Amino acid sequence: MSAAKLRNIGPKSAAWLRQVGLRSREDLAALGAVGAFVKVKRAGFKPSLNLLYSLEGALLDCHWQELSEPQREALVQDYEARIAAHPLKAAGPASGPVHEQRFDDDGNDDDTDSADED
Repeated sequence: MSAAKLRNIGPKSAAWLRQVGLRSREDLAALGAVGAFVKVKRAGFKPSLNLLYSLEGALLDCHWQELSEPQREALVQDYEARIAAHPLKAAGPASGPVHEQRFDDDGNDDDTDSADED
């Protein structure tokens, strides 16, 4: 999806939409603003509600700030209902656990016990 094709959709939002498989206005219309927003969130991106409003504005061919407060509230309620029905997965740790191992000056591992000699 390109910014030139849809109103309110800038380069970053267009890239997110492409990455989740939404490449045309028809793709967006088929899923709806809330469905597309959820798909972007589930992909791990962190859009603000402005993206949700922008998607709806793109479908209605109006500036997102022209959406009325009741329209915005309805979008948010629909989004929250979908997330309540199928919660977003919690993000896992950014990396695995960190293990630290220190060596003394001669390269021996400090954490190893020396064997007792009998």
